Amino acid sequence: MNITLRIEQPSDYRETENVTRDAFWNCHTPGCDEHYLLHIMRQTPAFVPELDFVAVYNGVIVGNVVCARSIIKTDGDSEREVLGLGPISVRPEFQNKSIGSRLIGQVKIAAREYGFRAIFLYGDPEYYSRNGFVSAESYDIRTHDDMYADALQVFELYDRALSGTTGRYFEDKIYNVDSSAAAEFDKTFRPKKRMEGTASQARYLELVSLKRKRAVS
Repeated sequence: MNITLRIEQPSDYRETENVTRDAFWNCHTPGCDEHYLLHIMRQTPAFVPELDFVAVYNGVIVGNVVCARSIIKTDGDSEREVLGLGPISVRPEFQNKSIGSRLIGQVKIAAREYGFRAIFLYGDPEYYSRNGFVSAESYDIRTHDDMYADALQVFELYDRALSGTTGRYFEDKIYNVDSSAAAEFDKTFRPKKRMEGTASQARYLELVSLKRKRAVS
């Protein structure tokens, strides 16, 4: 399959939002908010346009990945800038064809060139471990509320990039999506049926529950 990767252009925005909507629809919850997140995050200062890639097949966008600047508040009371990855999306009919892995690989190359130290994400370890991500807990990095979470994963962009960086990971506030605003935005797209009780929703709830308090010495 001849897939090409390139930087997203403003003329791509609506098509890419449709790709993201199709990819996430009924995945984590009935419907989805990710296409609205993509829509608004392009305007935030944390957004990194140099790491906004689309995958194209026969002139049609079939995948997308974006990143935003995030921080680690270290246990030494300092801040380290890192990247937060996502949303990453691939049209359902093009999934399981390594397109997501290619997009992640392109982000790794470009992020390293731009001097970023590490990429963080919340996602399923069963998938992202195949792309080199490991548990943030292995670096003693926790969620913003000081919990270890199986879903919180990281990829170091160079050797010892996270040395001395134990602490709490904070995504940019853009990820705190207003669901009511997302619902209004979704009305501008073609109607789709919302479903509850899917296997992917059950897996999402399982991952959300896999959080542990940090032991206090």
